[in-house]
Amino acid sequence: MTDAALEGIIVADFSRVLAGPLCSQTLADLGADVIKVEHPDGGDDTRQWGPPFVDEGSTYYLGLNRGKRSLTLNLRDDGDKALAHELCRRADVIIESFRPGTMDRLGFGWEAVQQYNPKAIYTSISAFGSGEDGAALPGYDLLVQAMSGYMSINGLADGPATKTSTALVDLTTGLYAATGTLAALRERERSGEGQHLEVALLDSALAMLLNIGSGFLNTGELPVRSGNAHPSIAPYQTIPTASGDLALAVGNDAIFSRLCEELGRPELATEERFASNSERVVHRDALIELLSGIFAEESAQVWTVRLTAAGVPAGPVNDIREAYDFAQQLGLEPIVELDGVKSTRSPMRLSRTPADPQTRPPRLGEHNDELRDWLGKP
Repeated sequence: MTDAALEGIIVADFSRVLAGPLCSQTLADLGADVIKVEHPDGGDDTRQWGPPFVDEGSTYYLGLNRGKRSLTLNLRDDGDKALAHELCRRADVIIESFRPGTMDRLGFGWEAVQQYNPKAIYTSISAFGSGEDGAALPGYDLLVQAMSGYMSINGLADGPATKTSTALVDLTTGLYAATGTLAALRERERSGEGQHLEVALLDSALAMLLNIGSGFLNTGELPVRSGNAHPSIAPYQTIPTASGDLALAVGNDAIFSRLCEELGRPELATEERFASNSERVVHRDALIELLSGIFAEESAQVWTVRLTAAGVPAGPVNDIREAYDFAQQLGLEPIVELDGVKSTRSPMRLSRTPADPQTRPPRLGEHNDELRDWLGKP
């Protein structure tokens, strides 16, 4: 059997909550040996974040920590500090998400580690960067969504700014951190040297603005909230039906023409107000009013079947159960179960070295004996 992609890579994970643990879980899925360092008094904050809880603990924690080993260390205790130094000496990757400057004060910052492990990849995750002003700010996903402008573009046009239901900035930051870490590991193969990677939540949030950010930067125009509608494409939004909402993604004029044919209104495709995407965006309200009247005749499920057959991208707004069932029907096998703990399978599908987690999320300090024994040996 082929070894996992990151077989033999040791990760010392001093991070907690979401972005850092997601980064390290991604590396664990790819075969790295991730050692999760936690404070003996309660460990990672997410262990207490609930409900919901199951026998194994908080489901929040369970979703971010599979494939790791847990080692409890008090970084202000001399004996535990010695073990932490030894772990950093042996690690290929060190991940931390403390407020900038904290690891330096504890003696485990990038400059200190570089002195005795120059090949280490040192990944630091912060909220607002390591500059003096940014380092002083508290870092939670909600704050970054608000302060980055991301919340200002989410929600209904006549409603308040709205955060996403999941911690999307944290999630994106974790994936950027994993990507950067992998790039640094690849570069180390050429140079033999480690490097310091910094990823800030604010940077990630601004990058997430994508086309919205590009539009502002190149025109100076502030975007407005548009609910489920796309600011630059129409119709590209949810539309109510006789039963349930339908997501309709008409990405070009050819698809719009097929939509009109299937709806029995082919003349709409050549009507001046709707003949091109730019005109449809300008006349979006009139177009959606017309389409809503037609879609009210059938359910979202019926329209999904009809429109998909006609080559028009459309689908129902599923709840979470329906979403997992749908992925299962497509053969994606979206759920992995490890010793009774279920989580969503990694979306990375490598043909020779699959992202295949082997162990459930660890209990607090579960691997203390074996890891302390290992670190105590030269």
